[in-house]
Amino acid sequence: MFSSKETKNQKPKIMERNVVAKNTTIVGDIKSDGDFRIDGTLEGTLLTNGRVIIGVDGLIKGKVEATNADIEGKFSGDLTVSKTLTIKATADISGDVVIGKLSVEPGAVFNATCTMKGAIKELNSSNEQKRLSEKTA
Repeated sequence: MFSSKETKNQKPKIMERNVVAKNTTIVGDIKSDGDFRIDGTLEGTLLTNGRVIIGVDGLIKGKVEATNADIEGKFSGDLTVSKTLTIKATADISGDVVIGKLSVEPGAVFNATCTMKGAIKELNSSNEQKRLSEKTA
């Protein structure tokens, strides 16, 4: 009656949660498909397809690329979030930020250049339309 489209060789997708505990410092580059929670210090690059959470005592200096991010602690560097960046009231962010959507709680410190991906696409498409209409006129 009901058919399943799953194959026998297909493994279920399991998202792991990685934690950098308080009073822990990591210097270097990290790449993962799982989520990350940073309560310690990371100096370097963090690349993940999951969510990055910087706890109240957490600090990242460097580059972060993630699908989603929640920041309660400190971040300094280049931050690229393809979907939603949530900045909590205790957050302190500086650097360059590229995001899909932004949520900021009152009280947060946000000293960064911020670019929204959706806005860039809209501007580029309107400029392209202008060029096409100029060429045909």
